Amino acid sequence: MNALPVSSVRDYLTGLQARIVGALEDAEGVAFRADEWVRPEGGGGLSRLLEGGSLFERAGVLFSHVKGSKLPPSASAHRPELAGRSWEAMGVSMVLHPRNPHVPTTHMNVRMFLAAARPGHDEADVFWFGGGIDLTPYYPYEEDARHFHATCRDALAGHGADYYPRYKRWCDEYFFLKHRNETRGIGGIFFDDLNAPGFEASFALTRSVGDAFLPSYMPIVERRRGLPYGERERDFQAYRRGRYVEFNLVFDRGTLFGLQSGGRTESILLSMPPLAQWRYDWQPEAGTPEAELAAYLKPRDWV
Repeated sequence: MNALPVSSVRDYLTGLQARIVGALEDAEGVAFRADEWVRPEGGGGLSRLLEGGSLFERAGVLFSHVKGSKLPPSASAHRPELAGRSWEAMGVSMVLHPRNPHVPTTHMNVRMFLAAARPGHDEADVFWFGGGIDLTPYYPYEEDARHFHATCRDALAGHGADYYPRYKRWCDEYFFLKHRNETRGIGGIFFDDLNAPGFEASFALTRSVGDAFLPSYMPIVERRRGLPYGERERDFQAYRRGRYVEFNLVFDRGTLFGLQSGGRTESILLSMPPLAQWRYDWQPEAGTPEAELAAYLKPRDWV
């Protein structure tokens, strides 16, 4: 059996990281820090990050390619037959926390996972791809939401008409805070466990998702970055960022996998906002811009 072209996935991911960081540096006007790291059990990565920028209060664009001798529980929970296999995982994951509350927070991730065949067993390597893009506004704008979702839809259109509605629904269901009964934001697309179309088709779809990030998000940044804001808007932004923290620490599979697999804690938790707050049973005043957000925190069709 021919080996899977893992090196081509790595080349794409490192190139994607470089492209995204370049665009963000142009928008910010400041160079990102580069932090290369090695994982003792195998592999490593490159974290590109910015903190304290005038546009992005925190921005992290992370590449990792890590390996291990035994699948962690979060990776084999749905595939008990793979328990005990060696593995490798690679991906680009990013979270941007803008300073201006009118610019939404965003997250993007594309990744590949490989569970290797065990020597002496009649089995093959098992791969799957996953990823997605989602948007978390504090002060939502209809035209931004429609643009974001239209770009996601168009990115998947060439792979089949059913992908966008399916992956959009998956995103709504995945980024849902059950204890709050609300979505994390306005969704986007999300997929996991993709291998049925074969390696090349699965990789091609994953590339389409990764390539959609800049055109889906940067036009929104340019439209909103100059809008005025004050202490009231920053206070609400910090309050809503608390929901982001809750999701990442309670529900996010990527965070759990990273911690369970002995990943680099600094990189895993770079997705957290630099400032967040919680208030007991706080409710926005009816009719205010802050109250309008509640209408967006439930699944709806945008395009």
